[in-house]
Amino acid sequence: MKMKSNLKVGDWVEVRSKEEILSTLDATGRLDGMPWMPEMLQFCGRKFQVYKRAHKSCDYTTPYPYRSRWLDNTVLLDTRCDGSAHAGCQAQCTILWREAWLKPAVGNATLHSRSGPVQLARRVDSGATGGCTESELLSHTHVIDPSDQSTKYVCQMTELLKASKPLAWWDVRQYVEDFVSGNTSLRRLATGFIYSLYYHISQSGIGVGPAMRWCYNKFRWVWRGSLFPRKPGTIAAGKPTPTVVLNLQPGELVRVKSHEEILKTVTEDNLNRGMYWDAELVPYCGGTYRVRSRVSKLINERTGKMVEMKNPCIVLDSVVCQARYSPHRMFCPRAMFPYWREIWLERVEESRVQSVAAE
Repeated sequence: MKMKSNLKVGDWVEVRSKEEILSTLDATGRLDGMPWMPEMLQFCGRKFQVYKRAHKSCDYTTPYPYRSRWLDNTVLLDTRCDGSAHAGCQAQCTILWREAWLKPAVGNATLHSRSGPVQLARRVDSGATGGCTESELLSHTHVIDPSDQSTKYVCQMTELLKASKPLAWWDVRQYVEDFVSGNTSLRRLATGFIYSLYYHISQSGIGVGPAMRWCYNKFRWVWRGSLFPRKPGTIAAGKPTPTVVLNLQPGELVRVKSHEEILKTVTEDNLNRGMYWDAELVPYCGGTYRVRSRVSKLINERTGKMVEMKNPCIVLDSVVCQARYSPHRMFCPRAMFPYWREIWLERVEESRVQSVAAE
């Protein structure tokens, strides 16, 4: 594992021109295994601050339990894929940017660079492997599955395994990088490790689990938290789960129901009609947010196939996975949008919110 990144959270960068970037790609439209997607062309020439250093990412291309993968020279900006070149996929994944596709932004804050802008620019030249055209980029967004002649889509998420390296959860260097890069505060690291230790002891089978979970729930008021994050639902596995149709639309205000209310809608396996209620959603319980979008189709990262949802789910604005409770992939910076069943949400009237604020 190498730590080569020159960028830190808050640094200003400019996405290089289309011509410069295409020259860094191989014939399949990739740099060191990472695809440059047509959806990224709209960001060429624009300036952004580094959101997170993407030295690792959770990997959903392999079976559960999901793991983290190590990425070299990669950052996250405030950019998401709009799916326009991938049949309208609505996952809105955070885009991964190789540093060779970026340059220091003139007139903004200086980079915390160890190699400096000259060497950063040279990396574009050294990465050039013949180049790729815009039309070739489009042709590489999908392939035909010979087994059933169906379409398989190719994007950064489906190809993550080829663009990264294995990363063990116990490799302490990743957590040092979490802090040094500015991705994660010391407080968040500490609370994450404490929870992880607490959880694994409670699951160890030595008979203390029920008592530990009881203590967590009893004294959660101390840190103003919800119930134990990985508490199972109340419906027997395999039994039908309830549904509500709210027909929520982008821009509407909603409140996330309490953890206790939501657990009554999921099975002991934490499923509601096939959708998993994850511990990463728990910190948002009780909060009020705006609907960002409705999601009815997305690409399965493992198979590359488009999945059509029987019941659309909801994405909330500014609500992202924080990787606080996920084993083997804690503090993943990818900030993916979680999906919400409408039964886990309730409408909030704008007038009601404004009157409360006025008080």
